[in-house]
Amino acid sequence: MATQTVPQLSPVVPFHKSVPPQQISQLELALLLSLRGRMAQLQSQIDTAEESITARLQSGASIQPGDHTAELKTNSRRNVSWKEVASRLADRLKLDGEKYCARVLAATKPSQSISLQVN
Repeated sequence: MATQTVPQLSPVVPFHKSVPPQQISQLELALLLSLRGRMAQLQSQIDTAEESITARLQSGASIQPGDHTAELKTNSRRNVSWKEVASRLADRLKLDGEKYCARVLAATKPSQSISLQVN
């Protein structure tokens, strides 16, 4: 008896009708606008609360004992993005670029930022 080979059929992939996108309701748009407004109100309240706590900590207020802590963190930074350009310019003018930049850096006052850390 002869054996027959049956050709392999590729799996059937159903063809879906394209579904039109759902309409965006006016209620959804109004809700989004309302949420954005609430977010702005909350951000304003957060800013006010942080400013109040920061001012009181700077004036030496103590923190009530409990689960949460608050402290002011001071960051100092000197902006030296000009250093490479100044060094090349000094070298071009027959100066020692590294010494020149070190002098300028020593004379630059660091900018300070204070941030409130609450845990």
